[in-house]
Amino acid sequence: MLSKTLVLFAVVSQAFAQFTLRSWDDAYALANATVAQLTLDEKIGIVTGTGQLNSNRRCIGDTTAVSRLGIPSFCFEDGPAGFRLSKNVTGFPTGINAASTFSRRLMRARGKAMAEEFRGKGVHVFLGPAMDIMRNPKAGRGWERQAVRVRFGPDPYLNGEGAFETITGIQSVGVQACAKHFLANNQEHWRYGLSANMDDRTMHEIYFYPFLRSIEAEVTSVMCAYNRFNDTSSCHNAGLIGPDGLLQKNGFKGYVVSDWGATHDSAADNANAGLDMEQPGDYIVIGGGTFAGLLGIGGLKANVNSGTVTQERLNQMVSRILAAWYRLGQDSGYPPVNFDSQKPDGSGPRNLRVNVHTAEHIALVREIGSASAVLLKNNRTTTDGSPTGTTVHGLPLAQSRIKTMAIVGQDAKMPNQDCGDLNECNDGTMSVGWGSGSNSLEFIVPPIDAITSFVGSSATITSSLTNDLDDGAEAAQGKDVCLVFANAMSGELGFYNIVVGNEGDRNDLALWFKGGSLIERVAGVCSNTIAVVHSVGPVSFSWSNHPNITGIIYAGAPGEQTGPSLVDVLYGAYNPSGRLPFSIADNENDYGTTIVYNSAGFPDINYTEKLLLDYRYMDAHNINPRFEFGFGLSYTTFGYSGLSITNSGSSKIVSFKVTNTGSIPGTEIPQLYLGYPSGAGEPPKVLRGFDEVSLAVGASSTVQITLRQRDFSIWDTPSQSYIRPSGTFNVYVGASIKDVRLTGSF
Repeated sequence: MLSKTLVLFAVVSQAFAQFTLRSWDDAYALANATVAQLTLDEKIGIVTGTGQLNSNRRCIGDTTAVSRLGIPSFCFEDGPAGFRLSKNVTGFPTGINAASTFSRRLMRARGKAMAEEFRGKGVHVFLGPAMDIMRNPKAGRGWERQAVRVRFGPDPYLNGEGAFETITGIQSVGVQACAKHFLANNQEHWRYGLSANMDDRTMHEIYFYPFLRSIEAEVTSVMCAYNRFNDTSSCHNAGLIGPDGLLQKNGFKGYVVSDWGATHDSAADNANAGLDMEQPGDYIVIGGGTFAGLLGIGGLKANVNSGTVTQERLNQMVSRILAAWYRLGQDSGYPPVNFDSQKPDGSGPRNLRVNVHTAEHIALVREIGSASAVLLKNNRTTTDGSPTGTTVHGLPLAQSRIKTMAIVGQDAKMPNQDCGDLNECNDGTMSVGWGSGSNSLEFIVPPIDAITSFVGSSATITSSLTNDLDDGAEAAQGKDVCLVFANAMSGELGFYNIVVGNEGDRNDLALWFKGGSLIERVAGVCSNTIAVVHSVGPVSFSWSNHPNITGIIYAGAPGEQTGPSLVDVLYGAYNPSGRLPFSIADNENDYGTTIVYNSAGFPDINYTEKLLLDYRYMDAHNINPRFEFGFGLSYTTFGYSGLSITNSGSSKIVSFKVTNTGSIPGTEIPQLYLGYPSGAGEPPKVLRGFDEVSLAVGASSTVQITLRQRDFSIWDTPSQSYIRPSGTFNVYVGASIKDVRLTGSF
């Protein structure tokens, strides 16, 4: 027993060890030398997955090893919110919660921590982050196979920063990141064949921009999507993935891998268009897998032998894959795969149960959960009427004054941990969505447990952990404070999976299980009602103005430490600093986009809104949302002053001072929005900068935000370049898109 423990300790220690980062030139030199030694079969084994139906596979995606040259079977694994299909791993907050922090520091730390666990399990390629723009507030792609399709919201700048920081964190420990899903993979309905149709400028400024930032982060791989783009399959679209395509023209040096089963054309067509690896390798539609060969369709090997795909192209495919492996030093000292995704319960001899669930990762998840909690409403009153007095109503809660408490709602309780490999149910607290990007619920601490533990004997807790309206109101009657939990979930279409009547994308903006009605019923009998909402994106807050609702926290999908992170915010151990990464409006029409639910076949979806997504659309049409993009309250207050704009070469430096004018320490998230000259064809305001400023009471800090030339340029299709439009630019600095404190121009 001792020897096994030492072996596992050695594996984990080795996993977190330093590695040698090579230049791309050096990596390609090694890759090309290796390719020269490979046989045709060995090359085919590297560029094609071994198949989901292969009983010997250990990962969600595997390639064939070349043992004689020390090349392992490359292991690809879900997902963007933490490790899937293994025990002893952490359930991290989703991408939308990382975006809600508006913290580059936490985005990068989250990427690094997740990658440490992937490395510890022997995974070479982390299938994430996903950066598909949230085009519609109900779309499941606000998740993903990023659980699900977890991304960073509807704003391209915030998505781009989330992608850059996450990838930088992932690859800092020698794990390959895989940016996905390229391109315009924005809804689950009809995802296997819909065509996302848009103009060149919209593509560059909105949907490609996060991938551009991924390239600037030196991402090693990009995943092409299921959908068609402008009527051509994404994995067979040379304009996207080919040698003269969008990726390589912008400096991408890694390889392109298909989403699992996303190749809709022949192996030759895909390879010649720019696809370097197809996964998983055993679907008829791929044209290069086991079934294709049996049926005589002709796979990649046959295409190479016939000359349909040249040896030069095949060598290039292999070289691009191996170069990524060499660049991140995975050829030396990398931990072997020590889990078995086919037995996610941890059973069997191939599951070594290496524990990568560390105290540091738990603490980080808790911090991100707190930092991403958005305080939407706080009608606080105190014993003496001052901000320093003890809370009577609202937040933060005062443990000394609360003697009776109600906890109401199914979303407060422990979730079902037996929902299959894709987490396909919603009968407890929502910490992540469903799909191949869901994560482990092994160590989840639900709100009811965390609150009960914190309160101890200081108050009597009455709970109603169903969404029964009468039972909830009865539990809340006359209590000092009532905490009501509600959620709205989405996930991955998968094999047309349906969860509580929702097929990947949500059916509407309503809270599930009549959550809004439950909150209103509780508020009707409890004068100090605090509503907590977990969801994947915007939901209806039509109930938010009820006078007895003294506080609202939007908690998103915060991962396994959902309960403790919430307790920290509720009781003031963590001063909330989260900001909405999307707008919350009262009406679906306020967003200007729709999901295509019904179609006679795979539909063409025309992105006629162009640059006007979310707050951009609302601003352009004078729509005032209930809670705007970038909004979030604090337990303290902040002042802004001293805006200045100076030149630094081709860049602009915007400086200003932020001061904590309140009574407790806190963190402000100043945001910079840019207004382009009239005639530039841009929305009224676009996000172009943000920062995270932690301040003691009375303290001030000077913030500097650099605007690079691209930040104040527009995409010019005729010249195929970013150009600066002539005229005056307006600079807006403040606490949200609507809460502007300082203005200037250049």
